[in-house]
Amino acid sequence: MNATELLARLDAIGASLEETREALALLGVGSVGVELERLDAYSDLDFFVIAKPGFKARFIDRLDWLESISPVAFAFQNTPDGSKIMFADGIYGEFAVFEEEELSGIPYAPGRIVWIDPECSPDRIDPSGGRTPQPRGTSPEYALNEAVTNLYVGLCRYARGERLSSVRFIEQHALEQVVSVLHLYEQEVPYYPDSFRNERRIERRFPEFSSRLNSMLQGYENIPQSALAILNYIEGIYPVNAKMAASIRSLAAGLGAISSGQ
Repeated sequence: MNATELLARLDAIGASLEETREALALLGVGSVGVELERLDAYSDLDFFVIAKPGFKARFIDRLDWLESISPVAFAFQNTPDGSKIMFADGIYGEFAVFEEEELSGIPYAPGRIVWIDPECSPDRIDPSGGRTPQPRGTSPEYALNEAVTNLYVGLCRYARGERLSSVRFIEQHALEQVVSVLHLYEQEVPYYPDSFRNERRIERRFPEFSSRLNSMLQGYENIPQSALAILNYIEGIYPVNAKMAASIRSLAAGLGAISSGQ
């Protein structure tokens, strides 16, 4: 779907909500919110329905307000507040339903009002975003030492034959810790950082680091090699404990990996 079709579908959802007389507003978030410049054919519809008091469950339990626009081929209620859906024409979306007083306590990135009940004052609906989590770290000492221990434990799991667990420790947990403090070591290119997931658009935001990702994410059969690549990167930006570094390299070598570090 192109951007025009996605935005037209969102406008149609707003018109459908108006017809129900049971909603106050429709908020677009993400790439259909205030970040329209990054909207493309691979975007989906992320939106919040602000229901009038007593009507929240109605919008969650009955999807007639969506079906009246286009048949819904798939719907899965993934949270108590909403669902993931796909229309029969291929448009995918995720939505949540809240009542007005819930908005201030919900973590979400800034959005935009797509539709609002003409009788509702715009001042009542704040699309600027609720409290948001902080995916970035501020302590390299914590994040990078945690990453180093993840590498060690992950290699121990690999040696026992627990390869899936090893993948998670090394290519997920350790790498997430490194990414959490990346902004402290490399110049970030401003390109829509995500308040919830720091890895989003990392290829545009940290191109130098991203050029190394192939070596850090070598997959199920080459986890020791991934561990060494991550260790090498950490050693380039932080004084890694010598005993831990030696232990990781010894384990990796025993598992058939060749170290390119010291």
